[in-house]
Amino acid sequence: NVLKLKMKNQSAVKEFILLGFPDVPSIKMTIFVLFLVFYVSTLIGNMIIIITTAINSQLHTPMYFFLSNLSFLEILYISVTIPKMLVNVLLKSNSISFMVCAAQTFLFIALGSIECTLLAVMAYDRYVAICNPLQYIVVMDITSCLSLVCSSWVSGFLNSMIHTVLTFNLHFCSSNKINQFFCDIPPLLKVSCSNTAINELVLFIVGGIYGFGSFITTLISYLHIISTILKIKSKEGQRKAFSTCASHLIVVTLFFGTSFSAYLKPTTREESQEQEKLVPVFYAVITPTLNPIIYTLRNKEFNNVLRKMCRMIFADNTYSNKEIKRS
Repeated sequence: NVLKLKMKNQSAVKEFILLGFPDVPSIKMTIFVLFLVFYVSTLIGNMIIIITTAINSQLHTPMYFFLSNLSFLEILYISVTIPKMLVNVLLKSNSISFMVCAAQTFLFIALGSIECTLLAVMAYDRYVAICNPLQYIVVMDITSCLSLVCSSWVSGFLNSMIHTVLTFNLHFCSSNKINQFFCDIPPLLKVSCSNTAINELVLFIVGGIYGFGSFITTLISYLHIISTILKIKSKEGQRKAFSTCASHLIVVTLFFGTSFSAYLKPTTREESQEQEKLVPVFYAVITPTLNPIIYTLRNKEFNNVLRKMCRMIFADNTYSNKEIKRS
């Protein structure tokens, strides 16, 4: 009887209702347009980085290899949440099925975990390049780069599997209303009628070890980088050295700052609803949109290559149009 009751409770919720935005048509359409702009901007910005890096041999270096992987990751990351939200607004529906919610949670946590590790890998790459430049080619060869990227993806999916399995083994019998525009662990724990103490403990310990491990690796790398840069006597040399890692440092601060504030804290039902909704928007929407902008605006080498590509494309089009007119 107890087993049947548990199964009944667990199957009581067939779908969840996402309450991320006010149910006011004018506000929802404004949010729809805003998020659509964010989504398209993220796709375009990251595709430009991937394509430019792929077709220019000048950018076939470990740094741009990792940057291309990060750009591909950002496209997947934002695609897990935004399209479903846009479709819901168009269909005037806030529902998401139990299985789709589980899949969305798994992919979102997995891709976020991979980004944690990948950012740490990129920091290590800059550490080797600046602190041990003579060994850079040997240390960061193609085998090492592929191994680091593959390790990031495998560990990210394993980390997500632990949290997703624990979360969706809970009973959701009291409420199916999630105070967010996508399925994520903190709001799911709040609507569960089970004891979530173990989930919160695992989220804090395993997630903390994973997240803080990546953060500490990044921090140590940058402490060595800054120490090495300060030893450079030339101000111009210091500026050039710092410019190669300044963009990454900004991205790291944005991502880790918002992620830690969302996951590595106790889950309280009394938390401000506005705060609960706002923080995920930063790491799920705004950060993926800003990343390509930050990297391209502060990267002279990438900008120079992109300008050359644009000039070549424009010149080819002009030449083709002239040939067509002559014929």
